[in-house]
Amino acid sequence: MSERQRANVAPATRGSEPRRRIPSVDTLLRSDPARRASELFGRAVVKRTLTRTLDDVRGAAERGLPVPSDDVILARAIGLASFAANGLSSVINATGVVLHTGLGRSPLPGPAAGTAAKVATGYSDLELDRETGARGRRSARAEILLTALTRADDALVVNNGAAAVLLALSALARGRHVLVSRGELIEIGGEFRIPEIVAASGARMVEVGTTNRTRVGDFRAALSDKTAAILKVHPSNYRVIGFTAEPTARELAALARKADVPFVYDLGSGLLERVHGIPSGEPNAVDALRDGADLVLFSGDKLLGGPQAGIVLGRPDLVTRLRRHPIARAVRVDKMQVSALEAVLAMYATERRADLPVWRMLREPAEAIHRRAEKLARALDGELSGARVTSCSSAVGGGSLPGFAIPSYGVEVRSRDPNAMAARLRTGSPPVFCRVTERGVLFDLRTVDGEELPDLARAIQYAREGDEFVDDDG
Repeated sequence: MSERQRANVAPATRGSEPRRRIPSVDTLLRSDPARRASELFGRAVVKRTLTRTLDDVRGAAERGLPVPSDDVILARAIGLASFAANGLSSVINATGVVLHTGLGRSPLPGPAAGTAAKVATGYSDLELDRETGARGRRSARAEILLTALTRADDALVVNNGAAAVLLALSALARGRHVLVSRGELIEIGGEFRIPEIVAASGARMVEVGTTNRTRVGDFRAALSDKTAAILKVHPSNYRVIGFTAEPTARELAALARKADVPFVYDLGSGLLERVHGIPSGEPNAVDALRDGADLVLFSGDKLLGGPQAGIVLGRPDLVTRLRRHPIARAVRVDKMQVSALEAVLAMYATERRADLPVWRMLREPAEAIHRRAEKLARALDGELSGARVTSCSSAVGGGSLPGFAIPSYGVEVRSRDPNAMAARLRTGSPPVFCRVTERGVLFDLRTVDGEELPDLARAIQYAREGDEFVDDDG
C-alpha cells in the first residue's frame, strides 16, 4: 500500500480503534457476573440492559470519551437489570413535600391498601350486579359515595385527572370550540399542557382574555355558534398575583346557561369541600357544583388522599355522554384503583378524613414534629455528629396549594459535599429523599412517620461514613 493510500485509510482506522475495544453483548453475557445476574433477573433482562449500556458506551466513544473496562460496563448493566427486576421500592420521604409527585403523591391509608390487595389476589364482583347477575359498572359503588358526599347528581371515575379532561372535551366538544382563559393554560406534570390535551380531544381551543386579567365579558365576546363548552382550569400549581382579574365560577356558569353550552370546571387538586386551615381561595367540589358548574373534574391522589384516579361530577345527561364515549373504556380504572378509592371515600362518609395519611401530615401540629426531630437528632448523637434540629417549612406539593407553607421542623446534617451525601441516601436501603442545603442535608420530619425514624437514622449514619462535617464557623 502506498503512503497516499495509507494516509487515506489511517484516519478511519484510528477513529474506529476506541469502538474496537468495546466488547460484544454475547461476550459479556458469557462472563461469570452476567451469568449470575441472569439467574437472578432473567437472561432476557440482562441481555437488554447490556445492549442499552453498550449503546451508551459507543455513543460516548464517538464523542471522544474513554471506553470503560468490561467490569464497569457489566456493573452498570447489572445495576440497571436489578433496578428493573426488583420493581418499585418503598422510600422514606424526608423532603417535607406531602404530595410528592415523584414519590407517588398520596400515601394510601391502611384500609384502602388492604382492600386493594384483597381484590388483587382473588376474584371480585368488579362488573357484576350480585342481585341480578347482570353486568354492572365497575365504579358504581364509588359513584354512590361521591354523589352522597358532594350532592352531585351523577359521577364517573376514570384513571387520572388528565383523562377526565380529555374524555369530557372529546365527548362534548370534538370538532367545535372550547373557551379557555389565557391565564389558565397551565402545564401539569411531565410537560403535559392544557392546549395539548384540548387538541388531543379533537376540540379547538379559543383563548380568552389575557394572562393576568380575564373578565366574563371576554368570554361573552368569544361565544359563537361553534362554541361547545366553557372550560375553567384551576391553576393549582402556581399563583398569579398583582394586577389580576378572573371571572368567578358562578359568572361563567350563568353565561354558559344563557348560551346553552356546558360549563366544565377542572379543579385539579381534588378538595371535596371547604376545610378549616386551607386557604379560602382553593376551590372545592361542593362549592363548584353549588355555583352552577355542569361538570366538575379533579384528581383522586391529591388532596382527596386516595389512589390515582380522575373524578367527574355533575349533570346526569353529560356524565352519561362521557360514560358512553369510546374513550371511556380506554381510560377506565382497574379493580385495585377503584377498590382503594371506595375505601377512602368511605372514610370521608364516616367522618374519618383525619385518619387519611395526607390530612394527618397536613394538620399535624409543629410541636409534635419538633419532638420527632429531637428524637432523630438524639439518635444521631446530636451536635457532636453535626446534626441539629432546625425549623423549616413543608409544602403540599402535587400541584396543590402553591405558596402555602406549613411550619415544620427537621434535622440538618452538615456535610462537605451535600449533593454526594444526598446521592448516597437515595441509593441506600431504604432509599431516603431529603433536601440539600448550603451546609448539608435537611430531613423535614413532617413527612416522616415515627415508625420510620430508626430506619432513617441508620440510613443517615451509613450515608455520612467518611464524610467530613462542617462546624458552625465552617
